[in-house]
Amino acid sequence: MKIALQSIGTIFLIIFFSNCLDKSKEASPKEGNASNSYQLIDSKIDLSNIKIGYCTPSLNAPYYKALLSSVEKTTELYGMSFYAADGQDDIVKQITAVENLISTGIDVLLLNPLDPNALVSVTKVAKAAGIPTFILDSAIDPSADYVTVVQSNNLKNGALAGEWLVNKMGNTEMEIALLSGSAGNPVGLTRKQGLLQGITETQLRTMGYIDLNVKTQAYTNWTYDGGLKAMEDILVTHPKINVVITESDVCVLGAIKAIKQAGKIDDILIVAAADGQKEAIKHIMDSNFYGATAMNSPSLIGRTAVEFGIQYLNGKRDFSKVSYTPELLITKENAAEIYNPDAIF
Repeated sequence: MKIALQSIGTIFLIIFFSNCLDKSKEASPKEGNASNSYQLIDSKIDLSNIKIGYCTPSLNAPYYKALLSSVEKTTELYGMSFYAADGQDDIVKQITAVENLISTGIDVLLLNPLDPNALVSVTKVAKAAGIPTFILDSAIDPSADYVTVVQSNNLKNGALAGEWLVNKMGNTEMEIALLSGSAGNPVGLTRKQGLLQGITETQLRTMGYIDLNVKTQAYTNWTYDGGLKAMEDILVTHPKINVVITESDVCVLGAIKAIKQAGKIDDILIVAAADGQKEAIKHIMDSNFYGATAMNSPSLIGRTAVEFGIQYLNGKRDFSKVSYTPELLITKENAAEIYNPDAIF
């Protein structure tokens, strides 16, 4: 009992109520990287008493904050109550946080798992309580009880970035450094697969052969500091690197400092498989060293997950096990249209 109470006190339960909202069918939330009007979906049931629970793996990065904000704002737009929990970068804490969310009587569970295997058990607890679970952004083991995974198409986005890189570099020989998130992360693995697939398929199509010269891979733990340290080490051991590919903008944004300090900002081209973070988009707009990134919109993922929850409560059951948001490559040609300086992410 002491542990449970401590968990409730230290982990979560930021509860937001929103039953006084204007229920106009048109809404214009300014979330994520773009502001756009969209039509609210219809609901045959009264949503005023519905509770949406969301558990984030952490709030230590802008992406997680933006995703939470999107889920919260969309929940409020529909006049529902929002319950949030923070796993605090700890698997045990996230499991406890989800269990406590379930105990509050939520109607829908939205979950971004810190670990694809460790969170399987709580999805079964939710199902036993009659609560549908939707997975956001990340992935979970297929043995889990969930309705669908809502995420960007990491494979296709990565392939678009790899294709752009080959077309940009032409016949210039590439010496590539790969900056990854964390070892074994399923999302990172898919993004990396997409990048390498895009590079090799485009080389075969345009040149008739593959010249995939990846000199090194370094892990950044999805942090600015991790990217900085990784790039510092890479530039010492592989000074001829002229291309950096990465699984996420956050992995490479810190690395830019190391590249600048080494005086190589004009010698290295950066391409990311995801996320469309505003700092990355700004670099793409204002420079030539950050060539492209692909959109992984927390705004769209959050909104889609909440609306899927509403559809489920209205009787819809024919969801695909994975639901992708549209793929989009961000380059200098379209960056200004997408950039939002006021975005969280």
